[in-house]
Amino acid sequence: MTGFVTLLHKELLRFWKVGFQTVFAPVLSSLLYLLIFSHALSEHAHAYPGVTYTVFLIPGLVIMAMLQNAFANSSSSLIQSKVSGNHVFMLLSPLSYQEIFTAYVLASVVRGLLVGLGIYVVTLGVFEVPLYSFPWVFVFAVMGTALLGALGIIAGIWAEKFEQLAALQNFIILPLTFLSGVFYTTRSLPPFWQELSHLNPFFYVIDGFRYGFFRTSDISPYLSLGILAACFLAISWGTLHMLKSGYKIRQ
Repeated sequence: MTGFVTLLHKELLRFWKVGFQTVFAPVLSSLLYLLIFSHALSEHAHAYPGVTYTVFLIPGLVIMAMLQNAFANSSSSLIQSKVSGNHVFMLLSPLSYQEIFTAYVLASVVRGLLVGLGIYVVTLGVFEVPLYSFPWVFVFAVMGTALLGALGIIAGIWAEKFEQLAALQNFIILPLTFLSGVFYTTRSLPPFWQELSHLNPFFYVIDGFRYGFFRTSDISPYLSLGILAACFLAISWGTLHMLKSGYKIRQ
């Protein structure tokens, strides 16, 4: 396990050494989202009964930042290693593809949790955010960041340039997170758009995560957890297959 621990330690240090960029900057940007959207929509948008729109926004912004940063952590690490050519040292080491996968995903989870915790702690100083069930919050936070960490590995393996990775993040990951119920509840949408939202896997992460705070969700948290687990297993299988075959890594 020495190689696994070393790789995990390297991935943790990689983002922590530039913590102002990888942790504190997402916290600041999420607070700006909260300030702008709560000010603009607090009197017009309605959330759950007894929950102000500003408080409703906070869990959504927390999990959105966690997902985006989990994806960015693994994807940026892999593309940087590929472009600079130092990924060959990882391939030459006696590391199994399962250990490589686990190290990258765990590092993504840690970064996502740190970002989410930072946003939550800062907002607690201003707003009173209820917390119904910490286990539900924690499970969806870990599962969501793990899913995006695995997706980030796929993106980092597939991309050959930073521009390709940026395109994936800007045209796929960002829209999916924005359109998953971060700024609204899908109950307020027409039936067609509600059904369309249910095709977005990020919706289940955010809806289940929000349930842990308000004990209210658009669908059952057990259903959300089951769908999320199935998505994670499918993505993990694809990621492990790519790592095992050496697709775009060993050429």
